[in-house]
Amino acid sequence: MSKVVVISTIITAFVFLVILLITQLKLNENAYYTPRGLSRRLGLKTRDPIFDPLVAELDQRRQPKGNNRAEQSSRRSHKKEDDQYFDYDGKLKTSLRLMVLFPILDVAPKDGFIEYKELEAWNMQQAIDRLHYRTRRELEFRDNNGDGAISFSEYLPHFTNQDIEKNETSHGEAGWWMEQFRNADVDRNGTLSLYEFRDFLHPEDSRNENIQKWLLREKIRQMDVNRDHKLNRLEFSNGAYNIYKTYLEYESRGANIPTPLEAFAKLDVDGDKFLREEELKPILHYLCPGELSYAKVYTTYLIREADDNQDGKLTLDEILNHESIFYSTIYDNGRNEDLSHDEL
Repeated sequence: MSKVVVISTIITAFVFLVILLITQLKLNENAYYTPRGLSRRLGLKTRDPIFDPLVAELDQRRQPKGNNRAEQSSRRSHKKEDDQYFDYDGKLKTSLRLMVLFPILDVAPKDGFIEYKELEAWNMQQAIDRLHYRTRRELEFRDNNGDGAISFSEYLPHFTNQDIEKNETSHGEAGWWMEQFRNADVDRNGTLSLYEFRDFLHPEDSRNENIQKWLLREKIRQMDVNRDHKLNRLEFSNGAYNIYKTYLEYESRGANIPTPLEAFAKLDVDGDKFLREEELKPILHYLCPGELSYAKVYTTYLIREADDNQDGKLTLDEILNHESIFYSTIYDNGRNEDLSHDEL
């Protein structure tokens, strides 16, 4: 009888360990297919995406307050209208916020569902707003003469005229920075406007073709072992392909991933067995991801996690059932208790 008990205990323990292992593997897999998991996998230092513009605004107001009058006026004008979104303890009413935001996102078409394209457009706009805000703050800080634009010397005052004349193009040298500055200076007036300065500060999110080519040249330089300014199959396989593959694995959960040779052949338009910057443009957003690329990753994640019936779109109920993923920046860090309408 004792042997039966021992065998039964061993079997129970074994089954428990198997279940525990399967659960852990599933948790690891789920962690991988999140924006943060992807960032860790790629070694990227990306900011957590923020779904709700009110949370973004609260984050901005937690930063040191500047002297900009428009900014101070904005603080005063938002306080009263946003009081309704906080409870008596100062915590954000996330469910109420989602109910208010849902019809704003549901626009194309307005059918009671939020489709991928609607959610992507929303997340992209939030990312653009954050880029614009950070650029404006940096411009106000650097604009010594108050002309509303940034000169090379205002942003990089430590470089002398002699440094600029030397035109050293190694990473971080004056010539390297000057090339990036000139690429961003679209109107060629020697200074950067707000939007040009945004391209300069955040080149990964720029649509400027010269900046995109500069980014790809820099990427090729990092992977170009034989220094011929282009990538052969081996260089592509050991460098660019691994980055590209990681994103594809995230997007498709590991399905239909091309081999290095298949990916290379598709990009090698002229068939010369080499890849240059023009041929790498189709995967630029993978090789040089910025906040706009990350917004698309975030959209995929939200749809994937909240779409309970797997129909490719979200209802209000589905969103409310998963509200924590839409407010991960405050729930994951326990920050909802810290967010207070008093900061507005």
